Amino acid sequence: MATFYITTPIYYVNAAPHIGHAYTSLAVDTAARWHRLLGDDTRFLTGTDEHGLKIEQAARGAGVTPEMHADTWSAPFRAMSAALDLTNEDFIRTTEPRHEAVVAEIWRRMEAAGDIYLSEYKGWYSVGDEAYFTEAELVDGRSPTGHEVKWMEEQSCFFRLSKYGPALLAHLDAHPEFVRPTSRANELRRFIESGLQDISISRTTFTWGIPVPGKPGHVVYVWVDALTNYLSALGGPGTAMAERYWPHAVHVIGKDILRFHAVYWPAFLMSAGLPLPHQIFAHGWWTIDGQKMSKSLGNVVDPFEMADRYGPDAFRYFLLREVPFGTDGDFSELSLQARYRGELANDYGNLASRTLGMLRKYFDGVVPERGEEGPQDEPLRTLIAETRTELVRTLDELAFHKAIAAIWTVVGAANKYVVETAPWTLAKASHRARLAEVLYTLCETLRILGTWTLPFLPRKAVALLDQLAVPAAQRTWAATEIWGGLAVGTVTQAGENLFPQLELPAAAEAAPPAPAPKPSKTKEKTVTEPADQAPAAPAAPAPAATPAVAPIEYDDFAKLELRSAVIVAAERHPDADKLLKLTVDAGEGRLRTVCAGIAASYQPEALVGRSVVLLANLKPRKLRGIMSEGMLLAGGEGSGVSLLTLPGDLPPGTRIS
Repeated sequence: MATFYITTPIYYVNAAPHIGHAYTSLAVDTAARWHRLLGDDTRFLTGTDEHGLKIEQAARGAGVTPEMHADTWSAPFRAMSAALDLTNEDFIRTTEPRHEAVVAEIWRRMEAAGDIYLSEYKGWYSVGDEAYFTEAELVDGRSPTGHEVKWMEEQSCFFRLSKYGPALLAHLDAHPEFVRPTSRANELRRFIESGLQDISISRTTFTWGIPVPGKPGHVVYVWVDALTNYLSALGGPGTAMAERYWPHAVHVIGKDILRFHAVYWPAFLMSAGLPLPHQIFAHGWWTIDGQKMSKSLGNVVDPFEMADRYGPDAFRYFLLREVPFGTDGDFSELSLQARYRGELANDYGNLASRTLGMLRKYFDGVVPERGEEGPQDEPLRTLIAETRTELVRTLDELAFHKAIAAIWTVVGAANKYVVETAPWTLAKASHRARLAEVLYTLCETLRILGTWTLPFLPRKAVALLDQLAVPAAQRTWAATEIWGGLAVGTVTQAGENLFPQLELPAAAEAAPPAPAPKPSKTKEKTVTEPADQAPAAPAAPAPAATPAVAPIEYDDFAKLELRSAVIVAAERHPDADKLLKLTVDAGEGRLRTVCAGIAASYQPEALVGRSVVLLANLKPRKLRGIMSEGMLLAGGEGSGVSLLTLPGDLPPGTRIS
């Protein structure tokens, strides 16, 4: 059993939590859950940063004390832990006595090392950054982050940062894993090599901070104060908890505070005679639909709203799946909806519901005895074993998007396995031994997938494992090493769909009206008619009001032959970027080719194995050189299109009415 200590930055109490805070916290929580799944001794810390001139000014403007301001704005961050299902063992506030005592100790240690001296400081100060900047560092008269700066002069205690440049470079050489991703480490190295200057670490122009030991009128610079939280939450140097966890500390931060964490903090620790954290990981920023997040633009994403609308699991999944951890990303609610419908509901959720549905239908919900092996079984088991190795590698690197992609290769392979083995056909032919093996294989695959997704989809993974009646003691990483861990005779439990039909938010429904569309649609679903040439751009969202629909006679509806079909192969159309070429089995003893304009919403490999609705008696027509024999029912517009799917135990060719 290893030891793992992971932290978020402590969040500044000047505004409500936004997507950036949620992103960091969810990533850290996922890493903590992963290590607990491994059986590691794990500790997860978050909290709030509550001192500094910015807080003092904000409190004065609100007519309250700084303590009252801090209490008010710290509370939403604690509430965020509950709303996002975070599992932090501790929540620290820098106004707590336990923290102030450790800050004073670190200060005295640095002073004893001869690294603190008194001098005068003159320079450009940014209240927004709580930092001084040189003239050369300003960008258009502002700080590098865009905040206003003000010329300030004050007596200050200085820290001999210039002394530690060689030691920091030596540490980077000896520990290449210390700063991640590599691009950030290279950026940091260039900054250190350019020459470090001593920094001011006390303030006399305001009073809201921790008093400097032995220096009346001075308060500790907020970054000395804030960074110390990672140690003060463990009780401080020399405590049993610090000895246990500190050597394994991983700080996850936004890229904008890398210099403070990877230059200042290690130098403070070296001066205090303390070991450095194991790793500092700096992730990127989120834009919103291609724009910088800004209160003035009204595009700040509220994590509480997202968790309430889509569920905390789907929100977590999207943030960790959408972009490589460490790079910048763009948040689009339409993209979230597409991943929800496609990867969560149709891929994962449908695999679970169709498997458990067939188990109830053919074996009364009881896990059957192993039966007759088939050629499709071993490839699936081999893929699971290979994916298990891949998960260890990617999650040790905090490469969440790669880990999720690896898991979804198994989800896709399992859906394909359903198509290839066709349990409904085995049941009709009374091939009970083979049917038993197929359903056991699917249930065992779900057990492993449910365990693997505990860090990424904690609520839904638990719900799936509950449906499979997997004992709590067996919901571990070690249990997924064993094929056959699901006990024969287990009575599974019926449950709700893991990811029910997604209701579009009112904001999306209130979008401006679209031009007259090609599809014939109702508010619930859209039937998209194929065209020889896909439109040049996605259609605008539908208007809020449901348009009037001309009534038809039942005899007209009866002319439509809607049948269930299974997608057995999918690829991109060679001559149309917006079309996919699909091969479907509609239970006719032959396969059909259908061209569908869904390339903006689906990767071809993700569609194999899905049970869909086919308009089977539509007259064939050639679409960009390929004959299309039918049409699939779908809902939505542009990149938000979602195929209408059916339970997996419905045999191909079943009439839909």
